[in-house]
Amino acid sequence: MANQSAAGEPSDADNRLGTRIEQVLVGPPHEGDAGEGLVVRTTRGDIPAILHAAPDAKRAVIWVCGARGGFGGPASGLYAELSQEFTNQGITSLRMDYRYPNEIQECALDLLAGINFLRAMEYGPAVVVGHSFGGAVVIAAAAFSDHVAGVVSLSPQTYGAQGAGMLSPTPLLVVHGKADTRLPFSCAVAIHDWAKDPRELVLYEGAEHRLDECRAELMDLLRSWIPEKLAAVAV
Repeated sequence: MANQSAAGEPSDADNRLGTRIEQVLVGPPHEGDAGEGLVVRTTRGDIPAILHAAPDAKRAVIWVCGARGGFGGPASGLYAELSQEFTNQGITSLRMDYRYPNEIQECALDLLAGINFLRAMEYGPAVVVGHSFGGAVVIAAAAFSDHVAGVVSLSPQTYGAQGAGMLSPTPLLVVHGKADTRLPFSCAVAIHDWAKDPRELVLYEGAEHRLDECRAELMDLLRSWIPEKLAAVAV
């Protein structure tokens, strides 16, 4: 691997939360994945990532998964598919793993490191997307960042998501399947209730936790919601 980028001066969030990016390493793509493998090296440890870079892009999305980490995401590869699709629209995607999966505070710091990496690369505020445990991670991180254009929380848990009330005026989209047997859709309703406008709640009949049953509808929703929120932020 070679050093791709130093992260520049630490942000206010870096200083408050005690983490800073030291360098970003570039490696081979992950097996079966079209993106570029990265390691975001921080003062708290290394964060694996996959970058889907759009040429000359200044808009970006960050995607995180559930409590086990990894890159797969919900709805049968939705993250990877939309990441590649968005590159054709001039939107870069950063898919991030965690240093310590299932530790909400550490995972929120990982996401903040990803946000600060994109800021250092002169991207505008990013949309952050998380599923399940990650649906709380994106809320927890966005509550501490001024560089977020929108928050998408898919099938979220409530633990760690109480910061939803601090997100406004950052837009929040909460999505849940009404047939979820792992986390009831009442979690999404509670998070939506904690939040302030602008906020949206979308519930899919018959959809389980991974949202496979509503994949097409969810793809269409994110295809419109994410670019719309990114376009609304001056870069």
